[in-house]
Amino acid sequence: MRLSEIQDIAVSQKLALEKHEMGMERLLLPHLPKLQSHALVVSGIRRCGKSTLLRQFVQKQKKPYFYLNFDDIRLTAFSLSDFQLLDKAIADSDAGGSGTRLIFFDEIQSAERWELYIRQKLDEGFQVVITGSNASLLSRELGTRLTGRHLTKELFPFSYKEFLGFFNLTAGPESLSEYLHKGGFPEYLKSGNDDILLQLQSDILHRDIAVRYGIRDASSLRRLFVYLVSNPAQLFSPSKLINIAGVKSPTTVLEYISYLESSYLIQLLPCFAWSVKSQNLAPKKAYISDTGLIKTGSVSFSGNLGALLENFVFNTLRSKTTDLFYFSAKNGGECDFIVSPHEKPSCIQVCWDLTPENQDREINGVLAAMDFFNLDCGTIISFNTEDIIQTAGKKIEVVPAWKFGLA
Repeated sequence: MRLSEIQDIAVSQKLALEKHEMGMERLLLPHLPKLQSHALVVSGIRRCGKSTLLRQFVQKQKKPYFYLNFDDIRLTAFSLSDFQLLDKAIADSDAGGSGTRLIFFDEIQSAERWELYIRQKLDEGFQVVITGSNASLLSRELGTRLTGRHLTKELFPFSYKEFLGFFNLTAGPESLSEYLHKGGFPEYLKSGNDDILLQLQSDILHRDIAVRYGIRDASSLRRLFVYLVSNPAQLFSPSKLINIAGVKSPTTVLEYISYLESSYLIQLLPCFAWSVKSQNLAPKKAYISDTGLIKTGSVSFSGNLGALLENFVFNTLRSKTTDLFYFSAKNGGECDFIVSPHEKPSCIQVCWDLTPENQDREINGVLAAMDFFNLDCGTIISFNTEDIIQTAGKKIEVVPAWKFGLA
């Protein structure tokens, strides 16, 4: 590339970025660390608001900054040797003479050997903020050249609490129902146009997965995703998904699922076991990163409100921790979520409503987990029921999901 090309692209991108509304302040913003000798890395699914968050962040720094988004068709030809030109572009961007020492790179994983360049800029005393939408690529490169030199945060689409603030709504069953169906992608919430979510899914499946990983039969990847998004919060077996995806082996299914997870389209939940080997052998559950994708991406979602609610609870928990599992007892009982089992475990069951038909199953499931972890208190999250159940010398709190989403 030519220096003038990189400079023109950087100028136009920064102007476009600064024309966008600053947006509602994200709840993650106060928790972003101060920039010192470490790069700040924010990862998350495309269009969840990473650029807006980091613009809010750099504005608080009150420093001149250099911005470049590598996910730009004009930068397709950008290669390793062009980083020298990028150095020059950064230096020349300091029109005021005060020294641009803050660099902001969007979708950094699109650049070849980017981790070497980031390490170089850190060594030169620059403050570096980067975003990426591929968890696998980011973790791999960060774990090589940037070990001990980066701090990573994950950003997700609007939480229920942020959704309330965005629309100035009151917490309760009505607003939760609206959130379950709309989800939290900011751009979609502004317009309500389903095409935005459809295009987002298409872009991730095609550009971020099929093209990047050289998948020739992209239709098999799409079939697998449509099945998963149509069956949220369900256990899956790779061998049973072969025919659904139209591939020849479970290995291919597992590869596709790992790509979907790396792109943040889905998240997997393992079964708890003290042995890592046992965890890996047990079936996993698949959850969709945003409930709005379920409505637009599914072709056959049955309207299972319990699964939709469970997906919401998972996303709420996942935004706070990765130490999550489901629990399967030897007697067949199951508890939906075990949080932080190795430190301070808590057991959470989810059901839309406790009825005479399901209450024994739901209560026994959480009790089995409580017994296993020797806990006296557990939780059942329902759509809009609040209660306390005393049984077998243990206490189970029934919490409305809309209250849980505010915690």
